[in-house]
Amino acid sequence: MSLFKRCIAEMFGTFWLVFGGCGAAIFACNYPNSGIGFVGVALAFGLTVLTMAFAIGHISGCHLNPAISVGLVVAKRFPFRELPAYVVAQVVGAILASGTLYEIASGKQGFSLANGFASNGYAAHSPDHYSLTACFICEVVCTAFFLLVILGSTDERAPKGFAPIAIGLVLTLIHLISIPVTNTSVNPARSTGPALFVGGWALGQLWLFWVAPILGAMVGAVISNSFFSAPQEPIREAMAK
Repeated sequence: MSLFKRCIAEMFGTFWLVFGGCGAAIFACNYPNSGIGFVGVALAFGLTVLTMAFAIGHISGCHLNPAISVGLVVAKRFPFRELPAYVVAQVVGAILASGTLYEIASGKQGFSLANGFASNGYAAHSPDHYSLTACFICEVVCTAFFLLVILGSTDERAPKGFAPIAIGLVLTLIHLISIPVTNTSVNPARSTGPALFVGGWALGQLWLFWVAPILGAMVGAVISNSFFSAPQEPIREAMAK
């Protein structure tokens, strides 16, 4: 499969992640006053990854996340030369999804970006006002374990065919832990899309949601390489089986 086609798959997959996960947060979380809540939003994010892993895992590996792509490079499961193209595709997909959500949301009278538009934040913009340090630690730890589960479930020694389920469930769990802290990023592309529309504080705080997830993914990769790894096929090929 050509790099171009794999990047198209990553773009569509990341679109679905942001459209499904952030869309659930924007439209359904508090609808009308007793919507799906943050548990429902957590499940929505997990389901986007689970469904896309089955849909495009055999094409691109279904990274949908610049931090995960970086972690897979560090874990020697993805070639560095393809990393920039994947990251661009993921960010473009997230921006397109956020634009689509904005067009839908702005069709309702009274819509305002002041509600956050599912953006990630820290301190005053953390859902429960957690400090910058607390939010940074949360994002690093959650992304590290996200990467560990991805590497473990796609290991050639792991049971075949169950990786999408494990990855979708761990993303759900991550959201259950961290929505009150940062509104859950663990994904720089997911954070970038909404922040571009909110502007102001969201763009000012966006750096954390690039630095912390990428650092966390690198930590997860180093832990996996140091203690758990065995020689592997590239992850996009391993997930196709």
